[in-house]
Amino acid sequence: MDRQRLLIIFGAAWMSALALTWFLYARTTAPKAARTVKILAATRDLPAGTQLKKGDLKLVAVEERDLPKAALTDPGLAYHRALLYPVNGNEPVTATKLSSLTGADGVAATIEPGKRAVSVGFTDASGASGLIQPRSRVDVLFTRTGSIGEALTATILEDVLVLSIGRTTEVQPLSTAAGASKSTPVRTQNQTATLMVTPEEARKLEFAKNQGKLSLALRNPLDRGTTAGAEPATAESLDPMLAGRVTRKGRPRLDRKSWAQLTGEEEAPKPKPEAKKAEPPKPRLVVDVYRGEKHVQEIFQ
Repeated sequence: MDRQRLLIIFGAAWMSALALTWFLYARTTAPKAARTVKILAATRDLPAGTQLKKGDLKLVAVEERDLPKAALTDPGLAYHRALLYPVNGNEPVTATKLSSLTGADGVAATIEPGKRAVSVGFTDASGASGLIQPRSRVDVLFTRTGSIGEALTATILEDVLVLSIGRTTEVQPLSTAAGASKSTPVRTQNQTATLMVTPEEARKLEFAKNQGKLSLALRNPLDRGTTAGAEPATAESLDPMLAGRVTRKGRPRLDRKSWAQLTGEEEAPKPKPEAKKAEPPKPRLVVDVYRGEKHVQEIFQ
């Protein structure tokens, strides 16, 4: 009887140890069944401004704890909407990367509400040697030519977003001499940059385009500061003694005849002097002659 009771106790202890071992193994090494959620992702690399269609999206499963913020689970919420930013293949498509206007097409959907897109021509010399790319931030400089007193350069716009360079709306990789791909577009010297500005800035920019020369200054995207009230650069800022030398020499005289030829205006004729009336000659000699009561003056010339 004591032998049977001992076997029962030993068996119960063995089963308890086996159960405890399995529990510890399941908690430490056994794989866990995590909950997953299917979200929308891009099937291929999509540039900014692309209007999403059925073949551009797919559903991928991700763990619930790794769910991206503003992720979309319904394809109907993304179709016929435009991308505001480029998306790589298999990258989740979130609501923050899509335009808010349903049915918007192309780059127009990337223009923020209350903003306008205005194009500015530039060359390598006036546009940071071609280093300006889409999504860059630039300052717009205006230069007015003319005489020494009229010429100046001023910053008319600061911290402006570049929407596109030509028709390119995404950043192009820099080509290398050894491994440049054949599909890499060749940038020409004369280009146009489309800037995103307010309506007031658009009017100022268009006026400046017709009054002088515009240049673009590339700036650090993290530098969002502005220099309000900055004085324009003039000839005096380059040569402080210029004003004194011009004052000593005096202002140049205006050649009215040359000005009339340049402007096509006829020079006003000078008034003729009025003719003076001839005065009677003054007598040389006057003699008083008395004859009785008569008095007569004899004039001798």
